[in-house]
Amino acid sequence: MAVAEQTRHASSEGKVWGLFKSAFRNESASASSSSSMNIHHYGGNPPLPEPSHPQGSNSVSSVAKSLLPARRRLKLDPSNKLYFPYEPGKQVRSAIKIKNISKSHVAFKFQTTAPKSCFMRPPGAILAPGESIIATVFKFVEHPENNEKPVNQKSKVKFKIMCLKVAGPMDYVPELFDEQKDQVAVEQILRVVFLDPERPSPALEKLKCQLADADAAVEARKKPPEDTGPKIIGEGLVIDEWKERRERYLARQQVEGVDSA
Repeated sequence: MAVAEQTRHASSEGKVWGLFKSAFRNESASASSSSSMNIHHYGGNPPLPEPSHPQGSNSVSSVAKSLLPARRRLKLDPSNKLYFPYEPGKQVRSAIKIKNISKSHVAFKFQTTAPKSCFMRPPGAILAPGESIIATVFKFVEHPENNEKPVNQKSKVKFKIMCLKVAGPMDYVPELFDEQKDQVAVEQILRVVFLDPERPSPALEKLKCQLADADAAVEARKKPPEDTGPKIIGEGLVIDEWKERRERYLARQQVEGVDSA
């Protein structure tokens, strides 16, 4: 009986000691894990990088690019609207200032959902860095169906400005956008807003000023360039020199006439 009692006592002590060692090992393992995390956080050797997946990274980068806002090459004024005076049955005008804010030459062109009733002047151009132009947009205003006046309301007609980066100064041709379709970007979509021509407003005054500037620019392009140098006629005689010779000739003729008399 004494032997059996000792055996049970030893067995119970062994179980207690085993539980104690197990708890100690768990505590040591957690402490070791915590210390290794602290070492990594405070400058220890980082873990080896996982193998890269090119396809996954490419898809992620493409998604990221699609979420980023497109880089603007042109600055528009107005930025997203075209204001027209509301005059049913007439052809009215709007104006928009386009400036190249990029570091390269940029070609732009207009597109519209109503090509039969709208046209642009110029329909497209190439702008050098920092260069600007005021484009004029013409639109025929139809009579409303229900005699309603859609002033300050958006129309179904929309305009789109497409842009394309080009290598340098060159003549504008619409075929540029067909040859480089992959590089063409939508710069802005403009919606039409009608203004009451009989009601003064800041938008209407600004439109009048821009139209005046556009007309002045057109007239300036029509004038021939001024020639600051001497004008050449005949066989290379300068006008001033020819005039001086003729005056000397006439004076000599008068003197000879007096002498002969």
